[in-house]
Amino acid sequence: MTHLEELENKSIYILREAYKNFDNLCMLWSIGKDSTVMLWLVRKAFFGHCPIPLVHIDTSYKIKEMIAYRDQLAEEWGLTLVVGQNKEALEKGMNPALGRMECCTALKTEGLRRTLADKKYNGVIVGVRSDEEGTRAKERYFSPRDKNNDWDFREQPPELWDQFKTRFEPGTHVRIHPLLDWTEINIWEYIKKENIPVIPLYFDQGSGSRYRSLGCAPCTGAIESTAKNVDQIIEELRNTKVAERSGRAQDADRGMEKLRKDGYM
Repeated sequence: MTHLEELENKSIYILREAYKNFDNLCMLWSIGKDSTVMLWLVRKAFFGHCPIPLVHIDTSYKIKEMIAYRDQLAEEWGLTLVVGQNKEALEKGMNPALGRMECCTALKTEGLRRTLADKKYNGVIVGVRSDEEGTRAKERYFSPRDKNNDWDFREQPPELWDQFKTRFEPGTHVRIHPLLDWTEINIWEYIKKENIPVIPLYFDQGSGSRYRSLGCAPCTGAIESTAKNVDQIIEELRNTKVAERSGRAQDADRGMEKLRKDGYM
């Protein structure tokens, strides 16, 4: 069995465990490569069907191609899509110019909190990887939050020998992370192996640049790159020392741990 097959099997096992143990489950879909790979794994886990509703938090500042891609794939694959938005904050004029942390907190964190509370989801599948950003390395596969979605990374259950805690006290909100052991290169190798459709923003369209990580348009920058296909991206990643999220403004501000502590993805 190859390393990719081992990762795939473990992720599918975790997805099935989550589906079995949580009575009101959803999955966050950011439209990016990781959550799209996770969506592909769900469809493999459940024989071509996705029985879990997908939640997308729309800040209204996403790159426009992301929304078009979201709607197209949702229609083609027959997905149940729940679009959440903090309309109150938007109506009051919240935008990145008022401060990136303030904007992320209002439109992403609070938008997600309200959507989860409205739908009463008690389990949320998220496509984070431990190598992607420092605070994500502190996660567990089944990571409890309190009723307000607040996360205390110092109080996480042990997960030894692939034994996962899936039973929690009533009122506990749990994030499930099937991709925790995957790396960025693993993701792209799997995209190649499975021929998974990903948004073209990840590839150089002739400008000498592409996106390596996707987010809101005002706070996400492209990187210099001439990689026009998956093979070229994999080769580029094998030779780079630049952080994956170097183009994400909230990471540069070192505010990710606070955002995640307060319930952000």
